[in-house]
Amino acid sequence: MIARFREGNSRVPLVCAALLAIALAVPAAQQAARRTLDIYVVDVEGGNATLYVTPAGGSLLIDTGNGGAAAGRDAERIMAAIKDAGLTQIDHLVTTHYHGDHFGAMAELAGRVRIANFIDHGPNVQPSAATDAFLQKVYPGLHATAKHTVVAPGDRIALPGADVQVVTSAGRVLKSPLRGAGQANPFCAAYKAQEPDATENAQSVGTHITFGSFRTVHLGDVTWNKEFELMCPRNPLGTVDLFVVSHHGQASSNGPVLVHALQPRVAVMNNGTRKGGQPDAMRVLHSAPGLEDIWQLHFSQLSGQEYTVPGLFIANTVDDQPAAMPIAAAAAPAPGAGTPPPAHNGPAFWIKVSASEDGSFTVTNARNGFAKTYAARRR
Repeated sequence: MIARFREGNSRVPLVCAALLAIALAVPAAQQAARRTLDIYVVDVEGGNATLYVTPAGGSLLIDTGNGGAAAGRDAERIMAAIKDAGLTQIDHLVTTHYHGDHFGAMAELAGRVRIANFIDHGPNVQPSAATDAFLQKVYPGLHATAKHTVVAPGDRIALPGADVQVVTSAGRVLKSPLRGAGQANPFCAAYKAQEPDATENAQSVGTHITFGSFRTVHLGDVTWNKEFELMCPRNPLGTVDLFVVSHHGQASSNGPVLVHALQPRVAVMNNGTRKGGQPDAMRVLHSAPGLEDIWQLHFSQLSGQEYTVPGLFIANTVDDQPAAMPIAAAAAPAPGAGTPPPAHNGPAFWIKVSASEDGSFTVTNARNGFAKTYAARRR
């Protein structure tokens, strides 16, 4: 009996060790098998959260979605992408700017996964009680045991397996062109300025990422006039394969001087049901030279039949499905309105981009499994 007890007792640690080894091996196996730069554009109801994962296992997350009552929801949606990618931590978190739909769920997310480096543009230029309370009382505690980096245009973010360069930050723009770029931008001639933007949008941290021959850009909520400063008179970014649409697809961003000069093959728009996708912005996107497809995080009631894309390319619909989509676009909510636009609170689906070093890439709609592959483009 003593012998049996010892035999059973000795096996327990062995079994536990084996189970632990298997559990630890799952993320490692996923990383070892990955050959692509994987990009998850996560549905945070228009907050533009985007996760980049390199074949080497390096990770970069841009923005964390909404705060308040939605913080847990958006953190969980981001965590689903993190788990799907097999990650155990986020190497870099870039907060593009201090609007609640971009940093609101940061504390909630940081309580669920380790974040090694918190990146931002520096001081807030648009004071508000809620934002100031977060920046003064919460944010310092989040990065107290990690790294905190304030970036400027021209800085690089160390991400194994990819080249990440900051192109906008704190209202400043990249002055020296990226390799192979710097040609005259013909779309500058027709530019007309909008009203000056003194908000945090114009302070957004914008990034350009290169993976082999694949190129993508994410500018947060950088607005119309700042796009002109970046892109004129010469285009310092060149062309890209993937454009993560700025500012949720609103017309106060996404001017031709940017979108048409970038000549993206694919645009992915992280919009909400009534946040982004307005006709003026959609016209610019649809008419971009070389554009093949627009993919949307949400069905947009602001697009109507006139400007929307086929449902195959839309990751999330609306909670109350209409019998038919009206031709006319719905009116956008007034800026600063106290009542937020409708949100979808059911199961959320991302759009995933898997890019190869030769420049080819595949986009997949997680809602319906529809995928489309884009062959490498000659530059």
